[in-house]
Amino acid sequence: MAPARDTPFRSADMSMAQLYISNEIGREVVNALGELGLIQFRDLNADLSAFQRAFTQDIRRLDNVERQLRYFHAQMEKAGIPLRKLDLDVDTLAPPTTTEIDELAERSQSLEQRVSSLNESYETLKKREVELTEWRWVLREAGGFFDRAHGNVDEIRASTDNDDAPLLQDVEHHISAPEVERSFSGMNIGFVAGVIARDRVAAFERILWRTLRGNLYMNQAEIPEPLIDPTNNEPVQKNVFVIFAHGKEILAKIRKISESMGAEVYNVDENSDLRRDQVHEVNARLNDVQSVLRNTQQTLEAELTQISRSLSAWMILVSKEKAVYNTLNLFSYDRARRTLIAEGWCPTNDLPLIRSTLQDVTNRAGLSVPSIINEIRTNKKPPTYLKTNKFTEAFQTIVNAYGTATYQEVNPAIPVIVTFPFLFAVMFGDLGHATIMLCAALAMIYWEKPLKKVTFELFAMVYYGRYIALVMAVFSIYTGLIYNDIFSKSMTLFKSSWEWDVPPNYQPGQTLTARIRDPNYRYPFGLDWRWHGTENDLLFTNSYKMKMSIILGWAHMTYSLCFSYINARHFKRPVDIWGNFVPGMIFFQSIFGYLVICIIYKWTVDWIGTGQQPPGLLNMLIYMFLQPGFIDAPLYRGQKYVQVALLLLALVQVPILLFLKPFYLRWEHNRARAKGYRGIGERSRVSALDEDDDAGLQQGNGRHSTDSAGEGVAMIAQDLDDDEHGEGHEEFEFGEVMIHQVIHTIEFCLNCVSHTASYLRLWALSLAHQQLSAVLWSMTMGPALGKSGIGGAIFLVVVFAAFFCLSCIILIIMEGVSAMLHSLRLAWVESFSKFAEFGGWPFAPFSFKQQLEESEELKEYMGGGKESG
Repeated sequence: MAPARDTPFRSADMSMAQLYISNEIGREVVNALGELGLIQFRDLNADLSAFQRAFTQDIRRLDNVERQLRYFHAQMEKAGIPLRKLDLDVDTLAPPTTTEIDELAERSQSLEQRVSSLNESYETLKKREVELTEWRWVLREAGGFFDRAHGNVDEIRASTDNDDAPLLQDVEHHISAPEVERSFSGMNIGFVAGVIARDRVAAFERILWRTLRGNLYMNQAEIPEPLIDPTNNEPVQKNVFVIFAHGKEILAKIRKISESMGAEVYNVDENSDLRRDQVHEVNARLNDVQSVLRNTQQTLEAELTQISRSLSAWMILVSKEKAVYNTLNLFSYDRARRTLIAEGWCPTNDLPLIRSTLQDVTNRAGLSVPSIINEIRTNKKPPTYLKTNKFTEAFQTIVNAYGTATYQEVNPAIPVIVTFPFLFAVMFGDLGHATIMLCAALAMIYWEKPLKKVTFELFAMVYYGRYIALVMAVFSIYTGLIYNDIFSKSMTLFKSSWEWDVPPNYQPGQTLTARIRDPNYRYPFGLDWRWHGTENDLLFTNSYKMKMSIILGWAHMTYSLCFSYINARHFKRPVDIWGNFVPGMIFFQSIFGYLVICIIYKWTVDWIGTGQQPPGLLNMLIYMFLQPGFIDAPLYRGQKYVQVALLLLALVQVPILLFLKPFYLRWEHNRARAKGYRGIGERSRVSALDEDDDAGLQQGNGRHSTDSAGEGVAMIAQDLDDDEHGEGHEEFEFGEVMIHQVIHTIEFCLNCVSHTASYLRLWALSLAHQQLSAVLWSMTMGPALGKSGIGGAIFLVVVFAAFFCLSCIILIIMEGVSAMLHSLRLAWVESFSKFAEFGGWPFAPFSFKQQLEESEELKEYMGGGKESG
């Protein structure tokens, strides 16, 4: 019998597949399966460490290649060379051969050596250039200082004879003597010249003063241009300093202090002619270094530019290759037959496609031994695989954020596609705000590909939910028309069914009442615009929206309970139908279904025509529980008998909910034991995945041999790990089942009340949105529309801009997020709790496409990507 077609209503049928692949084409097969993305492989080498696996050396080699490619990227960013990103919507990458990967590894190694060598040469030359530049500034400033000091020798000698003279000062006006001149030679005065960072000058001066007790002269000058620090390639402001002191020991101490402060000390000749020769020599050497530096930089940039054209493709190929070898490490290897054996989950309907893919790879390789895939039986619980497309993906993500649906249960995302945006629209109903939201959603859909490349996180979240925003906006337009509300104002689309009853002696300010214009005419669609602006408008809309919220909540929870029946029927669990669904539905409808019927009936009665006061339904529901049979204000004849009967019917369901399922399961368990069958939840005979004495598996190594499709193949039988997702095998425990059912019954009965009250948020947020919109209009556009003239026109433009911005920020974004979160809560708690178990685990196949979408590092190398789904 052919498997059923996959639908979004349930997760896809899954099968455990066992693959037998020739070792020669293992890599090619995994590559092809990675492109398909349809198999979630199991780890058949769980008892081996990462270093004991067969392909660890290949992974380490690729790790080294990946490191080299990241090094190239870092050097490109440092040099400001743009990366040519790979657009997967346009560019396609053919699976590389092992030879091409080897060539890439060798080329990457040689390029790393070349780039590293050029980089080291560049840094060395840059450091030398900085040193020569600093030396030139020292020669220039020191020479100028010596030239200005020709006439100050006597002053220096007098100061030197006075030990108490304040010697540490900026001596640009009255030092320093040319030691270059013979007058200092006789006094044994020397000097130290160098360059120091400007932010360290003050500390440098204090240390010199305290260490040498002021026995020195110091002159400094600022270097006007910033110098590049070769260690971090950042500009640094520096000063040139010249320090005069007496004695070699003091000069040596000054040099040590200078070096400890990070200063560079340079040699400056005493003789002016020799100093001039030094300047010429430094300039010549600096020109040579700069020339070589430019050539080195050009060569390095040329190399990096060449690499930038292919780096993205290389990075993606290496990442895929690593994923292939990581997957191969999950396989078991039969050394005798040189065969790789793999196991994994895959969709049942995709088995033919996987089989044909294996056959294509085998044919291309020219092997005579075919690759074999077998479907094997297991009692382990399969993963949940829910197929999505561009439209349903965001809705499915909302559901998956709460939990993963149990395998084959009703997919909660199907009703969410309608109910989530509709409940949002009930709270957000405003035609004007919904139209703005619709335009934004359509813009994101129309310019889908360009906007996909925007990396701003908040926008990316909105963009991901663009189809959700589209449906929410469409539903909000509908509810806005129902409420007859556009920016808190009403629309006179149709003739009102009401008209003002103006008395002959009417005075301005007097309260008017409205009457029906024509008993046979009713407003065609939505809320009559006459209600806007009336004194009892809020009272009317309060009652209308509150009762509407109860009705919507009842409908929402009723269909959710119906899904529990569908799940129980699909899983062939009649005890869940008779022990949970039927009594639960009777309990819920006896109380809240009855309340909804009373609401609708109350709307149909012409209470003014009957001359009666309409009864309060809230009091009716309270007295139904607290004083059965007591009717405060009758709604219909025989009401007390109906309410007592419904209350008794609801109370009878409580013991059924409590005891039917646990005692039925115990009876079934005892009957199965008496007939010699295995107990509920115990192991049943399965395939080679699980130990089974009847299957003749060898205890200890868990292996046995079978023939598959006429081929003698060694099949591996291994137990799934204890922590792997699967069915439990524990003995039936009546106490645990009873406790679980008691908790379920208490939660269900209490939730029927609390969840129904929770839907009143639809009423509250709808009124809040309407009132906020009215307040914003009255504070902005209302006064502006009352002004006239040119000043009034200018004022209207300014106020309209403020009104539009505030509407977008407060009433659309903030109120929209609030309504969306409340709608999300109603889906997660009030709806899902009625039917969804969320006991599944997600299907995570080996897929190159998914790997590229989830890897943050690889996104840097991609300019676009294909839509998931």
